[in-house]
Amino acid sequence: MSQPSLKSLFQKEFTRMVAVIAKRYGLQDVAAAEDLVSETFLLAAETWGTKGVPDNPEAWLYTVARQKALYQYRRARIYEDRVLPEWTAAQEAPADELDFSQENIRDSQLRMLFAVCTPAIAAEAQIGLALRILCGFGLEDIAEAFLSNRETVNKRLTRAREKLRTEGVSLEFPAEEEMEGRLDNVLRVIYLLFSEGYYSRAGNTVLRQELCLEALRLGQMLTAFGPTDQPKTSALMALMCFHASRFPARDVPDSPLYDEQDVSRWDKELIHQGQVFLGRSLRGSELSPYHLEARIAMWHCQPEEVPEKWPDILALYDLLLRVHYSPAAALNRLVAYSKVHGAEAAIPEALALGFDTNHFYFLVLGELYREIDAVQSRRYWQQAADLTRNPAERDVILRRLAD
Repeated sequence: MSQPSLKSLFQKEFTRMVAVIAKRYGLQDVAAAEDLVSETFLLAAETWGTKGVPDNPEAWLYTVARQKALYQYRRARIYEDRVLPEWTAAQEAPADELDFSQENIRDSQLRMLFAVCTPAIAAEAQIGLALRILCGFGLEDIAEAFLSNRETVNKRLTRAREKLRTEGVSLEFPAEEEMEGRLDNVLRVIYLLFSEGYYSRAGNTVLRQELCLEALRLGQMLTAFGPTDQPKTSALMALMCFHASRFPARDVPDSPLYDEQDVSRWDKELIHQGQVFLGRSLRGSELSPYHLEARIAMWHCQPEEVPEKWPDILALYDLLLRVHYSPAAALNRLVAYSKVHGAEAAIPEALALGFDTNHFYFLVLGELYREIDAVQSRRYWQQAADLTRNPAERDVILRRLAD
């Protein structure tokens, strides 16, 4: 098996196997489950390299993982010291009865998703754990996504795992009366994970796309599970589908802005999926920020400049800022405001925001001044270039300045 294929298999099966093992033996030793699965893949790399890839590599991995779990949790010290006292029921069932059926894998991953998104862990650590345990990302990939380093990420994840243990977080779904609040946290983590990919400061295009695809996969799991298949879940899925549909047009030389993108590169199938999820989100009377953002994103997937497009987008942003204020929404509203009322009218609104540490703020100001004061426009774009932490984005800004 070639290395990319092995990596692909690792990213897919690592998350499933860790979730199943943690569900069976307890979340308190999720790090041990990660180590066990990592050892399984290491053995696969060594064995398959000399004997060839088995006909059913997934079954091979599951079998080896069962054998390793049998040894580790019956004989290893971690079983005697930690698992056995808290999970005496494990003595009553054979330790090798790990259920790797598709149904149990899905159930285990959903439980893990809710466990990782516990409010007991800081938001950034939640995303890191989700990337590691639920998406199969290595420490180097997580470090690159957060512009950090392997050691810092490893320490953060270690503290998060310890928090799971000390807080007694279990792989159980929240009670019915708690599901709503916990689902909000799960959706927020998926939203942040997608945003980290779509607006990533990392210059690695493949990594950024993988982050978005993993967020979509986690969201899809929620829509396929009755208690979490709620209108706001579908709204988030619609939002992510619409944004992801334009990814192919964004990641080309010079990273064109929205108005300059090649519409033929947009993913029509993802746009259709977004429309389906948007329709499903209209069930019930709830209006979440995801509903409003999805509707805005839908307009951006319609390149035709119909008269009602920008007034509707502006109205949606006005409502979004009342429902859930964020600097990003305030800046995006300025673009819609300038489309409706003109750049000159939008400048005072922009200056009133005063986001002096946000490079997007200066990009917007530079764009607003482009036809009014070219010198001032260049100053703002230069400030944006100085502030951005993404080398690829800085290069794009500097090329535009040179042009």
